[in-house]
Amino acid sequence: MEKIVAALWAPEGQDRAAFNAALLERLPEALCAAGGTHIRLNLRDEAVESGAQHIQRWQDPQQDAVVQFWLPAANPRFFAAAEAALAALSGRVAAWLVTEATIIANTAHPPAPGERTPGWSQATFLAFRPDLGPEQADAHWRDHHTMVAIETQANFEYVQNRVVRPLTPEAPAYDAFVEECFPVAALTDPHAFFDADGDEAKFQANLATMMDSCGGFIDFARIDVIPTSQYDF
Repeated sequence: MEKIVAALWAPEGQDRAAFNAALLERLPEALCAAGGTHIRLNLRDEAVESGAQHIQRWQDPQQDAVVQFWLPAANPRFFAAAEAALAALSGRVAAWLVTEATIIANTAHPPAPGERTPGWSQATFLAFRPDLGPEQADAHWRDHHTMVAIETQANFEYVQNRVVRPLTPEAPAYDAFVEECFPVAALTDPHAFFDADGDEAKFQANLATMMDSCGGFIDFARIDVIPTSQYDF
């Protein structure tokens, strides 16, 4: 089995609410018919609009949604039908083969099939610093930053996806896709995001540690961060 992450853009003239509704209603069934399993949608909807402060942008226009799913293999024989299902509902599709590492499994708020997961999900597409080799960037990310992200944030799910290769033409040159779930308060309260309710000193320390670690491997000119609602199927 191989995992695929795809960024989706709404068709021209279709607003995001209508796009989200179409994805929820039709995409899981279409991907299942194409051989997909463990389907997850990350949607930019009104439930996360108050979290606009978390957005970081490289793509213009920025992706409207993300879908994650597994296929028996990501070669053209298996991916073609899935790509057609994505393209039938989207104005643009960019997809990547990834390897998944579940750092924090969601045991606090387990998803219910077809229902919105409590809290919210920060979906991040990122590229590594161009002055670092892939091995050096990976080492910082996996060996150092992983523990920083666990220790400085209130995340109750944390999944790292390393890009293996693009599956669609002109897919942005990302190196990784990261998903982290947070309590709803973290949408608008930085102290809640950094696990420091009522503790300014802890907040400042966690923020500084996180920013220092991110600067050690991320190219901030090539990053897209979007708050989303998470749905599993």
